[in-house]
Amino acid sequence: MNKNLVRKSTLLLGAALVLGSAADWGIGKVEATAAVPGSVSGSIPVTASAAVSVAAAGSVSGVKSTYEDQVPRIIQNASPSVVGIIGKTAQGVSYQEDRYNLAHGTGVIWTADGWIVTNAHVVDGLTELTVVTSDGKSYRVREVYSDTKSDIALIKINAKSLKPAKFAKTAQTSQVGERVVAIGTPISFSLRNSATVGVVSGLNRSVDGSYRLIQTDTAINPGNSGGPLVNMKGEVIGINSMKFAAIGVENMGFSIPVETVRYVAEYLLEYGEVPRPTLGLELEESWSAIVGLPSDDPLMVTQVLSDAAWKAGIREGDVLYAIDGKSVYSVVDINEILKSFLPGQKINLLMQSDGDIVNRRLTLGWDAYDGILADEEEADQ
Repeated sequence: MNKNLVRKSTLLLGAALVLGSAADWGIGKVEATAAVPGSVSGSIPVTASAAVSVAAAGSVSGVKSTYEDQVPRIIQNASPSVVGIIGKTAQGVSYQEDRYNLAHGTGVIWTADGWIVTNAHVVDGLTELTVVTSDGKSYRVREVYSDTKSDIALIKINAKSLKPAKFAKTAQTSQVGERVVAIGTPISFSLRNSATVGVVSGLNRSVDGSYRLIQTDTAINPGNSGGPLVNMKGEVIGINSMKFAAIGVENMGFSIPVETVRYVAEYLLEYGEVPRPTLGLELEESWSAIVGLPSDDPLMVTQVLSDAAWKAGIREGDVLYAIDGKSVYSVVDINEILKSFLPGQKINLLMQSDGDIVNRRLTLGWDAYDGILADEEEADQ
């Protein structure tokens, strides 16, 4: 979450949010779905994703269903654009222990010359990163650009003529109930390019307070992080990122929509970081917004953090209704609107101050959230 946009109340989901250490996945958590071999002891029993079976779709009077026709073709077309990513975690106390301290995830080919998009939590903290493409070729990762807030990262390998994935223009045209395919590396690195099938369960979900997500019932297991969620047009509509994991909770995975993926990846590719703006305010959401009730309650200013906000006349206790004519009810609403702006630009805020409705003209500051730029050591492929 933006450091300047802090929820003052605790959201009781019955599960804690975990982004980063995939070794922690288990009961009562929203887990990031990178996988650490041998780390599943004591957690919810999960089986590795199985490849999609055409026979499972069934047929009527010998006529293949649309599902039977589409899914294998889509997997066949999309799979060459999906890679496995593996790297070393913290060192062990002995060589024997150290050689198995590995974690892995999935990535999607962004450009033909070796740029790959994945989750930040897949690559952050790992060393000696290696990418394995669908044809079994291995490449050392040369560069890592990571944006923790969005959980999106770009990595670079020395390769040519790769097959970039086909990314949808938007995920907003997706419909609840629409069939989708997830491709990834569940549980074991030997299970690269496993595919599972499900549906879009919901859109514009607010889970971690950063950006809106796609909810899906497609099986997303540890190691699937960074893999694509593909629609029946063969387009990537999201990057799989996390799931709810708790006793009695099943098939609740979440993907980062393609709009957010493109917003972050394009900046990382050009600048190595995301020039993310901030209002320079600490804001408190309403109780209704925090617990997930329908709400049109505004946000309250609990602290003015920047000189620009102070000069704009904003004070503690003021209430924020809208940004550039768009109503805001949550931190996620603000983050989504600010994707269209850059630090230094001016925006209009509709606010209430001392009982009066006022317009404030604010110059956006620079949000130095968690941008990470790291270059891997040069090594032979």
